[in-house]
Amino acid sequence: MLARPHKGVFWLIDGEIWAVPFDEQKYEYGISKSGDSYVHRKIWKKIKPQKCRYPYNYYPRGRVEITSKNLCILYMNPNIGEEYINEIMKKFGLESVEKIIYDNSSHYRSYLDIEWKADEKR
Repeated sequence: MLARPHKGVFWLIDGEIWAVPFDEQKYEYGISKSGDSYVHRKIWKKIKPQKCRYPYNYYPRGRVEITSKNLCILYMNPNIGEEYINEIMKKFGLESVEKIIYDNSSHYRSYLDIEWKADEKR
């Protein structure tokens, strides 16, 4: 478990959470415009499973946000079940999650969703 809560991104790949807690010293090319988290599309090339040929948006994914009041919010694809919450919390050093937002927008769609399209920018 991490020493303190971290923002970051994650994917559900073959029944496991692939977590990438934010570290400004690591994966500099994947950092978001705000400078305090990662962008799924940008970081995928470096962290995806070794033999994976799928684009970053193939698997269900989500992100951990921490507000200025230190509240933890999870944004994630609805295909990531509640049974993964504890694993996400451990991987990001979270003691609690104040809010879970199951995001049905095209931004979080995966191959499991109707109208999903592969992002060709791998």
